[in-house]
Amino acid sequence: MVGNALLATTVIFIALAFWLLQELQFLSPYRRLIFEKYGEPVLLFAGLLFLNLFAAVLLLCRKLFLKDTGRKLAHLDKQLRTGETISEELSRRLEP
Repeated sequence: MVGNALLATTVIFIALAFWLLQELQFLSPYRRLIFEKYGEPVLLFAGLLFLNLFAAVLLLCRKLFLKDTGRKLAHLDKQLRTGETISEELSRRLEP
């Protein structure tokens, strides 16, 4: 799940970077000056933005893909405590 969130975050971040490059073309003559003077704060901001975006995507993935996990784990815990195996339960359910 973390790998999926990282991939989604990277795709969103790169799309955002390309969009910004397109929108800020008028600053291209001043590129060297901007990087020399403001390069470090821009990189810090970009890194923090990536981390926050990653946290948001990971939270969204957990909410969407881990539905009813507690109920499923409680059922599995009950089976382990009673000594019943999953295959025994499945075979009972499949009997006519």
